[in-house]
Amino acid sequence: MGEFDLIAKYFKRPARDAVLGVGDDCALLLPAPGTHLAVSSDMLVEGRHFLSTVSPERLGHKALAVNLSDLAACGATPRAFTLALALPRVDEAWLAGFAQGLFALADAHGCELVGGDTTQGPLNICITVLGEVPVVDGRSQALLRSGAQVGDDIYVSGTLGDARLALEVFRGNVQVPAAVFEHARRRMEQPSPRVALGVGLRGLASSAIDVSDGFLGDLRHVLQASGVGAQIDIDIAINLLAAPALSTGSNADLMLQISSAQALEWVFAGGDDYELVFTAAPANAHRVAQAARDAKTRITRVGRIEAEPGLRLEGSQGLVQAEKFGSFDHFAPSVK
Repeated sequence: MGEFDLIAKYFKRPARDAVLGVGDDCALLLPAPGTHLAVSSDMLVEGRHFLSTVSPERLGHKALAVNLSDLAACGATPRAFTLALALPRVDEAWLAGFAQGLFALADAHGCELVGGDTTQGPLNICITVLGEVPVVDGRSQALLRSGAQVGDDIYVSGTLGDARLALEVFRGNVQVPAAVFEHARRRMEQPSPRVALGVGLRGLASSAIDVSDGFLGDLRHVLQASGVGAQIDIDIAINLLAAPALSTGSNADLMLQISSAQALEWVFAGGDDYELVFTAAPANAHRVAQAARDAKTRITRVGRIEAEPGLRLEGSQGLVQAEKFGSFDHFAPSVK
């Protein structure tokens, strides 16, 4: 099967919203009046971003999900995406599964494939996603990293650390009940982009970012861009790890395998969560809670924005040094 036959069979669909989709040198899109275009790209490389054991359906889902998560953090509504795909060889069963997972998520969010490229090489997936954000009275409603204000509450959607737990099980470093592992593995391989929550937070949240490299590392980007500091409640944050609550046996037995130090490391620096961290004024707390209910997404208030620069972790056991928790960096000498 040649390159163009591959595209035609697995990735070409009739254009829906696009003026012109797959098949020409460029796609043509007509942005809705009164909107800004939001654009983001993410690359997934085998062995770096995903394991060879992942099913093609889940990989197709994740490849788009990590990009939709960026749109969610901006409060953007998905419109379209492009796909650049490098394949070692043509494997039709793999391609069918990958396309199925990809398009299932795309259709769920009304986001259509409008172009891209294919080539032979090590397995590598790069998606560029496009979304729209309303402009009201000349001002974009996009959620940015730079808007956090002193006194704002800090929230996290969903749970954190589950993907890192799955990775540690794969590495043989920890054992957990089968149900816990399956939940964690699904969180790692098939994350849920919080698009509905991001859209619902427009006009309510003062800043937002998605958690890809680790909660504290990504929160630091917000603090730096906003010129503020933060305090995080450790006792609340540690409960963001879902594993103990999912255990069908004794939580005490499970926590013998997962120490408090490990749980904190995974929650604070595990990465690959694709949840939203956002800030909002306390006066907006009820409206933020309603936005979460409307989006059918759990949110947890984990701290507050402070004027003093830096990041402070406080709990019933006292202070913990935030510097001990790093974040993922592709070019760091060593990766935690």
